[in-house]
Amino acid sequence: MRLGVLDVGSNTVHLLVVDAHPGARPLPAHSHKVDLRLAQLLDPAGAIGPEGVDRLVTVVREAMVAAEDKGVEEVLPFATSAVREASNADAVLARVKEETGVDLRVLTGEEEARLTFLAARRWFGWSAGKLLVLDIGGGSLEIAYGMDEEPDAAASLPLGAGRLTAAWLPTDPPEPSDVKALRRHVRAQIARTVGEFSRLGAPDHIVATSKTFKQLARLAGAARSADGLYVQRELKRKSLEDWVPRLAAMTTQERSELPGVSEGRAGQLLAGALVAEGAMDLFGVETLEICPWALREGVILRKLDHLPAS
Repeated sequence: MRLGVLDVGSNTVHLLVVDAHPGARPLPAHSHKVDLRLAQLLDPAGAIGPEGVDRLVTVVREAMVAAEDKGVEEVLPFATSAVREASNADAVLARVKEETGVDLRVLTGEEEARLTFLAARRWFGWSAGKLLVLDIGGGSLEIAYGMDEEPDAAASLPLGAGRLTAAWLPTDPPEPSDVKALRRHVRAQIARTVGEFSRLGAPDHIVATSKTFKQLARLAGAARSADGLYVQRELKRKSLEDWVPRLAAMTTQERSELPGVSEGRAGQLLAGALVAEGAMDLFGVETLEICPWALREGVILRKLDHLPAS
């Protein structure tokens, strides 16, 4: 069957269309993505403003038209931290449903972590042993650890690259004092969760998902996305530590000219790098592997698990 997953994230609204059936890997057929940056459209009261809601409704409607054009039989729509934490979330969800017919399921942070973990487990298989999975989104950082398809521990922290950039790095290029303050904040937040995972023992394989980690790995010398899904890509902490001060000294425009860095993500790359560096340091990670699958694939896989094999 042809499935669509509609991801209303903190950075983008992304429709991924796949051909899939139980027992087979989902094959991407179409991608429709719009940069919306909901995490940066919150007003001082934490609400998504009228302009942001209008834009969200329009983008969701366009995504559903694209899904219909591509012959999608069922769309799995969900929203993550930007909508979840908006003070007017209920009103936003009601308006999206009224004007587009789409009933967005709001995932909890732990659900995000667990579904992303499922995708990573399926990608790497049982031979990977105990997995530690890190995922940096626009609004939150997800961490999950375990041996099976359900993690033994999962956490979500408000350390998304878009959220942190808007709150902590108001100038371009950023002030060194702001970078230092953000670094302290990030590490203090992550440190509170390390003990919960450390008591479970050392992981056998550490992996990361998300655009932020992919771009950081590319800066550190990993293969281009054009080289395909099956090329192994790694990020070493030493390389990341070398890049952080360089990114901090650059303007957004300068970062956008780096290999693998998109113009839309360049502004929040430094905040994402500080989160990645802090997580790798505090969890004692020297090298991690980039996983091509993440939350959207996890949602699709969970759906397929509940379909009859026939």
